[in-house]
Amino acid sequence: MNELNDRWIGIEELAKYIGVSKDTIRNWIKKESKIPAHRIGKKWKFKLSEIDKWIESGQSKL
Repeated sequence: MNELNDRWIGIEELAKYIGVSKDTIRNWIKKESKIPAHRIGKKWKFKLSEIDKWIESGQSKL
């Protein structure tokens, strides 16, 4: 697996990565859209490899 795709990122970087707003990411988390999000302290973190699989699976369609 590509090490770059297996790193952890925050909401801001994820929003840029998939081309949506930070508010959209927060709404997906609240609406239980099955976005693979992990809470670490007060911050949400995302593993790029999990996000890519989530998008490819079609679960990102709301």
